[in-house]
Amino acid sequence: MTMLNVELDGEIAVLTMNRPGKRNAMCDELLGEIDAFFSRPPAEAKVAVLTGTEGHYCSGLDLSEHKQRDAEGTMRHSRGWHAVMDRIQYGGLPVISAMFGAVIGGGLEMAASTHVRIAEPSTIFQLPEGRRGIFVGGGASVRVGRILGADRMIEMMLTGRKYNADEGLALGLAHYSVGEGEALPMAMDLARKIASNAPLSNYIMIQGISRIEDMAKADGLFTESLCAALTQTSPDAVEGLKAFLEKRDPSFGKKG
Repeated sequence: MTMLNVELDGEIAVLTMNRPGKRNAMCDELLGEIDAFFSRPPAEAKVAVLTGTEGHYCSGLDLSEHKQRDAEGTMRHSRGWHAVMDRIQYGGLPVISAMFGAVIGGGLEMAASTHVRIAEPSTIFQLPEGRRGIFVGGGASVRVGRILGADRMIEMMLTGRKYNADEGLALGLAHYSVGEGEALPMAMDLARKIASNAPLSNYIMIQGISRIEDMAKADGLFTESLCAALTQTSPDAVEGLKAFLEKRDPSFGKKG
């Protein structure tokens, strides 16, 4: 049985983590299937929606399958997670998380690597590693830390604190808080909207903005100018301006 169900709905790829009875806990096989998709996404896909099954998004690392590793093995395993999360964030596809239930540990690390996050009322955000005598290893200290700030993330890990959907919205762990059963429909609506954008501008936003955040002010401003030059001289920019002046929706990515 595949652990990641992939369905294409037009230009949208819907990825459903599927580990029944495991709250979609992450194991090496599931991580490998996610990695395989984002390494070679279907050519027709313009947006990906990532979600879970049986009432949960992802409850993090499957501790029942945890392997005892030495320091080098642990570091290599962590770096492998980092590589997969980077492929999600920078693979070129905008990725939307439709979240409910457990968004815990590695599940939160994965959600934080996606670009739009929608939470239903059942959503629980937690980083319980500190209560288990370990430390995050899938990128949370960078991605979740950037969202929460170091001070709040330290408190979250020290205490094992859980945040609900509305608290996650206020903190930035989610961008939208919706009713029960509404996350996936909203994700699909947003995916269609994002898919109608110019492909180049989507790509530049994904690749550029978070990296600009890492730069010194002068370097960031120069990089912004490069991004503007690439997008604003493209055929899609010409079409976007023409559509605005003609009071119609633009038709991006068309030849001729």
